[in-house]
Amino acid sequence: MTATATASPYQFFDVQVLRTEHITPAMIRVTLGGPDLPRMASGGRDQRIKIFLPHPGQEAPVMPDTDTGDATEWYADWLALDPAVRGIMRTYTTRELRRDPDELIVDFAVHGTAPSPTDGPATSWARTARPGARIGVLAPVDEENGAYDFRPPQDTDWLLLTADESALPAVASILETLPPGLPTRVWVEVHDLADRQPLPTKADAEIHWLTQEGATRNAIRGADFPAGTPYAWVAGESATVKAVRRHLVTERGFDRKRVSFSGYWRKDTTTDELIERGETA
Repeated sequence: MTATATASPYQFFDVQVLRTEHITPAMIRVTLGGPDLPRMASGGRDQRIKIFLPHPGQEAPVMPDTDTGDATEWYADWLALDPAVRGIMRTYTTRELRRDPDELIVDFAVHGTAPSPTDGPATSWARTARPGARIGVLAPVDEENGAYDFRPPQDTDWLLLTADESALPAVASILETLPPGLPTRVWVEVHDLADRQPLPTKADAEIHWLTQEGATRNAIRGADFPAGTPYAWVAGESATVKAVRRHLVTERGFDRKRVSFSGYWRKDTTTDELIERGETA
């Protein structure tokens, strides 16, 4: 895959694994490198990227023709490829985009340290990824792009963040960049308390770890919120996200325009099933 200039704010990148590590029993950190990474940008703390994984037996994912650098029609071009051989697409968060050296950090949520029959393609790949393994990435080349949601208005007095393990990398990135002293209340669902990880921040943050799936709404129902104008960022399993947003807007009086919400996954439904139904890109 050749990365060249494009009018699109996004570009395909051919990257390879530099190293991997388990940062918790349920999270594998993959560090990726490639000659074109200096062009990659990240505009938000929850910056979304698309990764394209090879099928078993492939050395690299089969991708749309990227020699022109035109990523404006990437989804239609990818759909037109044979599903049996085209790169397996998933959406992830840029945990960090480092410079000197240029490295892309992506955290993969997994369930336990051992392979499981319930592992999806991305989990299986992350468990076995070794230095040199190649994948494709569709990522922004402009800092200002439409693939991030954390955009608190300037008059925000305090923040509310909720997530599960799938959105934990985004929460970690958000917390790292908050200004000193900003009141921030955080609820994160994990499968086990062993899956907690350090979340450094200069904000005045209260972080609550929950171990019951879907427990966030009940946890915040009785919580005392700081005074002032809030901004909420809610991400994770789709049904939980909708329930939390409904509670904040209808029961807590949040302005719906100040609640950013995103379903990162849907219980009992695979990404491939959503793609087949035309419900995700």
